[in-house]
Amino acid sequence: MNFYFESFSDFASMSGHGPYVWSCYFATIAVFILLAYVPSLRKKAFIKQQQSLLARQAARATHSTHKGNEL
Repeated sequence: MNFYFESFSDFASMSGHGPYVWSCYFATIAVFILLAYVPSLRKKAFIKQQQSLLARQAARATHSTHKGNEL
C-alpha cells in the first residue's frame, strides 16, 4: 500500500494547498456544530419566554380576581 504523502508535514501542507483545504474543513465543521447547537439554544429561549408569559398571565388573573372581590 502506497501513501500519497511521504510524511505528516507533507499531508498538512498538501503541496501548498493545505491552508485553503484545512480552513475549508474547519469552516464546514464549525457550520455543522452551529447547525446542531443553535436549535437547542432557540428551544431553551422559547421555553423560557413561554414560562415568563404564563407567569405574567397568572399574575394578571390573580390580580383581577382580587380586584373583583374588593368591590
